[in-house]
Amino acid sequence: MNRPFWLGSPTPDAAIEIAPERVSAAVIRGEALALAAHASEVLPAGAVVPSLLTSNIADRSAVADVLRRVLDRLATRPRRVALVIPDSVAKVSLIRFDTVPTRRDDLEQLVRWQIRKSAPFPIDDACVTYTPGMRVGDAGREFLVVTARRDIVTEYEAVCSEAGVYAGLVDLATLSLLNMYLGSGLAPTGDWLLVHVRADSTSIAIMRGDDVIFYRNRSDDEEESLADLVHQTAMYYQDRLSGGGFDRVLVGGAGRSAASVELVRRSVEERLGVTVEPVDPTRVAAIAGTVASNLIDVLGPLVGVLVRISRERVAA
Repeated sequence: MNRPFWLGSPTPDAAIEIAPERVSAAVIRGEALALAAHASEVLPAGAVVPSLLTSNIADRSAVADVLRRVLDRLATRPRRVALVIPDSVAKVSLIRFDTVPTRRDDLEQLVRWQIRKSAPFPIDDACVTYTPGMRVGDAGREFLVVTARRDIVTEYEAVCSEAGVYAGLVDLATLSLLNMYLGSGLAPTGDWLLVHVRADSTSIAIMRGDDVIFYRNRSDDEEESLADLVHQTAMYYQDRLSGGGFDRVLVGGAGRSAASVELVRRSVEERLGVTVEPVDPTRVAAIAGTVASNLIDVLGPLVGVLVRISRERVAA
């Protein structure tokens, strides 16, 4: 999967994540998959409120102050960063074309026209990015499309600017977590499932090798239980996606309470009857110093985007 992003720039020096409950950052050392430094600090309650349709940064000054302190704790002060933002900021869709235009401009117009039908906001006011997925027949293809309101993405970028760094690459937390496995060669060749729990929402992605074949983000305030959501996803996988079983099932993240992820893990194991593995960024990147257990899951999306940066440096 070619990892989607909204803005391109010279290679970032570090990765940061602005989540509803905290700001985190990490720096990679050279071309090796090793974190030279990382830092994280809790945000004041309500400072960041992820939403698809309304303003996200309720207290920009407070978020920028926390980001400055986090950046000051790194080994070196970065200037360009890759920015990870909450999943619930964007709409992630899978669309399919039986025939794919050969010209890039024609393909982009076709994607935007298709997304316009279901976008909850004017497509002209949106950031839209897409990446090719599974092949369909002889000439068709599926595409993973990420759509977000431009003014909301700009809010997160403005916080970075206020803290003295430029966000040249923007991605979602769960897509970055998928990249951690895809970019490190740890992704299975068959079907695999990722459940990513965060304080504001939970995302579920089904992968077929390197391609996303199912994605859903569920707000934490929805009435449907996560166990029911996992069960419905599994049924959809079997009935509509020709699912023959998962090679691996991964659960990670950091929910509202310390027990959130463990409860999800047990629920998934009971519903699917499989062994669930924890998402572990230390299998992908060496992390300097002692990392508190509650920060391992926080580092996942940062490691994912840094893996991507490292691979792109090597490819260049």
